Amino acid sequence: MKLVTAEQMRAIDAEAIQNRGIPGPQLMENAGRGIAEHIIDALLETPQDTTVAIFCGKGNNGGDGYVVARHLLEAGVDVHVYHLGPVDKLSADARLNYDRASKMSVPMTEVGQVGDLPPVLECDLIVDAVFGTGFEGAPRGLSAELIDYMNVQDIPILAVDLPSGLNADTGQAEGAVVEADYCCPLALPKVGLYVSPGRELSGTVATIPIGIPDDVVEVFDIRTALITPEDVADMLPYRKPDAHKGDFGRLFIVAGSMGMTGAASMTANAANRSGCGLIKLGCPRSQQPVLAAKLTEVMTCALPDVAKRGALALRALGEIRAYLQAHDAVVIGPGMGTHRETREMVRRLVGKLDRPAIIDADGLNNLVEGLDIIRECPAPLVLTPHPGEFARLTGRSVPDDFLARAELVRATADELDVVMVLKGSPTLVAEPGGSCYFNQTGNSGMATGGSGDVLSGMIGSFLAQGMEPLEAALCGVFIHGFAGDLAAEALTERALVAEDITRYLPTAFGIIEGIE
Repeated sequence: MKLVTAEQMRAIDAEAIQNRGIPGPQLMENAGRGIAEHIIDALLETPQDTTVAIFCGKGNNGGDGYVVARHLLEAGVDVHVYHLGPVDKLSADARLNYDRASKMSVPMTEVGQVGDLPPVLECDLIVDAVFGTGFEGAPRGLSAELIDYMNVQDIPILAVDLPSGLNADTGQAEGAVVEADYCCPLALPKVGLYVSPGRELSGTVATIPIGIPDDVVEVFDIRTALITPEDVADMLPYRKPDAHKGDFGRLFIVAGSMGMTGAASMTANAANRSGCGLIKLGCPRSQQPVLAAKLTEVMTCALPDVAKRGALALRALGEIRAYLQAHDAVVIGPGMGTHRETREMVRRLVGKLDRPAIIDADGLNNLVEGLDIIRECPAPLVLTPHPGEFARLTGRSVPDDFLARAELVRATADELDVVMVLKGSPTLVAEPGGSCYFNQTGNSGMATGGSGDVLSGMIGSFLAQGMEPLEAALCGVFIHGFAGDLAAEALTERALVAEDITRYLPTAFGIIEGIE
């Protein structure tokens, strides 16, 4: 699903209205009706016994609110509209729908000051239709006071398009902002809904179609997108009922060193939990007994190591290449360290790879000042740096602004001809010549050692099962975050550790694969 900025949304609206002949009031009617239907279907058990308070601003967001009020009233909901200031200040389309609501005898109250409102609202749901996508800056005066009033009511809030006070592009709030439990972006979700703090302020997000044709959106070549659970469910590989383990791929993992065997074992276990048929872990000979004891369902092989250092030696290269001939994909890097022999081994290995690979952690650190090796690698690559690793690898710092960050990730994927996964909140995924995808799953509990190793194993598993690099990365980051969300729900974010993500992968897969 495309993600848009405020400017892009304005341009799409203008194209639909001015060049495709879709009247603005019709789009507003579709939006309000869609939100009302969502409220009735998803949020209200018995509409006839429910009271909804709708707060309408002066612009088109307020106009959407009047449409919501009409349709809720028709469904038997007890509705009351509170509008900011006199009606002669409304936008043209908002005034049209104010008049329609008036003719239906929707109860409405003009709010000139917060004192005009009851100290405690007697309702079951608040609809925030004060500010829309075009809002910038900080709410002032009555608007700011009204936002604070809604927030302290201890009543669930549904925001129309995005929470009032939130910047649609940055996800930031310069002043008062609605703390929504639900948000219904119109036509397309906005970037700011998936960037903190906008992500936390938006609650559960459900996009409402408003009748803009897909080909109108395509005119603008939007290069940011959202990973959705429906996309992931469609991309996961089919498992034949009569299959054997060889049908589900063979993955080779090059990982581990003295003191960092945990990274290698977490990578292998996550790959195993992600559906791979056969997994072999290649590790330093001195560390193989430790890893063999940790891993009961993964084969281990002892590779030449640097004496007393517990790190992979350069002479391990030949054995690794021989093992790769019997495997479908490879993971390179978790916990392998950056000893000079290990570094040289990685550079030579990547330079002549002939299997799809994911390179993570020390695999990337061993390629610093080796961008030409990545560019010239003959095999499809997925790189999974965090911002620090990205900066070391490319020499470019990661900007705080997420639109700039997305463009940097997309440009780097183009330049290196790789699928680039920039880990963070949100994690971004880009392919050469394509979009930059925002991931909507995950939580702060996943900011813990080993979380990235779990992700590496998952993506490696998907590559071994025959998925294309972009699909493997998209499924990996979404399900990884989803499993982390399930784990946090059960264990709390504070107490979550990386292995909990792997433990909740079966539940995550079960839910995703149940999507129709």
